Formats: sequence, C-alpha cells, structure tokens
Amino acid sequence: MRSYAAVDLGASSGRVMVGRANRDSLELVEAHRFPNRPVRTPEGLRWDVLALYAGVLDGLRAAGQVDSVGIDSWAVDYGLLDADGALLGNPAHYRDTRTDGVAEKVWATVPAAELYAATGLQYAPFNTLYQLVAARSSAQLAYARRLLLIPDLLAYWLTGESGTELTNASTTQLIDPRTRDWAYGVAERLGVDLELFAPLRRPG
Repeated sequence: MRSYAAVDLGASSGRVMVGRANRDSLELVEAHRFPNRPVRTPEGLRWDVLALYAGVLDGLRAAGQVDSVGIDSWAVDYGLLDADGALLGNPAHYRDTRTDGVAEKVWATVPAAELYAATGLQYAPFNTLYQLVAARSSAQLAYARRLLLIPDLLAYWLTGESGTELTNASTTQLIDPRTRDWAYGVAERLGVDLELFAPLRRPG
C-alpha cells in the first residue's frame, strides 16, 4: 500500500490529508488541521505564511512516512524572494485594498475584452496580474528576484526546488490557455517581468 500526503490550504484553515491506496482500496485520513488567520498590519492585510508552513510541517510529521506530497491552496496570491531565496515579507492577502481601482488602469492599456480573449480568465479584482500592477512601485517588488505562488512557495521550502505549477498559474491572468505558456504579449504591454516566475511545470 502506498501513502500520499495532500496539503489543502483554505482561506480560514488548512489540513493535511493522507491517502493510502492499493489495487483494491482507498483510505483517506485527516492527519492534522490548523487555522489560517490573516493579519492586519500597517501595510495592509497579509497572510501569516510562516504559521501556515509550521502547520504543514506538523501535518507531515503526523502523516508519517509517505511516498509523495501535493500542495493545493487558494489562488492568485504569491510570495517574493530575494536573490538569496529569502522571503521578502508576508504575502499580501487577495482581500487587501491595494488593487482597488487597478483594473481600470490595466484596461486602459489592454481592454478587458482583449485581456479575456488572451487569457480566458474571468475578471476578479485580485487576480495576480492586478496585484503585480498595484505593486509596481513597491520596494519589495524592486528587490524581488523570484515570485512563487503560495503552493509553489511552500513546495520550495519543503524541497529547495522552485517551479510554477501550470493549473494554479492559470489564475494569474498571465497564461495563454491555447499554448499553455505565458501570455507574453499581455505581460510586455503591462510591464510585468515574467522572469520573476520560476519555470512552468505540469501538474503531477
């Protein structure tokens, strides 16, 4: 029987599930559950990603020996790393107000219909694209050398390997669903540096 750990992170809680499977059976067990409490700071609403990581580690210890680990979380949010791979600050929460009014600025350069045609992603004011435009003049973004979406950030801390998982990256509004690659034209017109992202990787 093989065992698989699934890290499932939601907006208010996280859990680590263990699936044990063989040819005849599948068993699912919750190894650990922990809270996810955003923090209001002078800079805005932030995720306590270090507490989340601690919860993940506790869950994997409780899970015991497993054959692989997968991580799933809410979409669009990210952490920024410096040239040494250190996190530059707690990731902004998608409900932070920094993206208020940003969509209209984006649409002035790439109209909404054109943006949808290029990326196939439904409009939401907190899509990663709008967050990056909102952060354009920030010191954090200026010092950043790598951007990792939340599941990819935790996977990086667990393994030392960085990547951008494609299905989660589709929520950035920077992926072309036809090519399953970056929407280079959109990024260029809006001044988004795609070199910040780790290489795309397929699910699984």
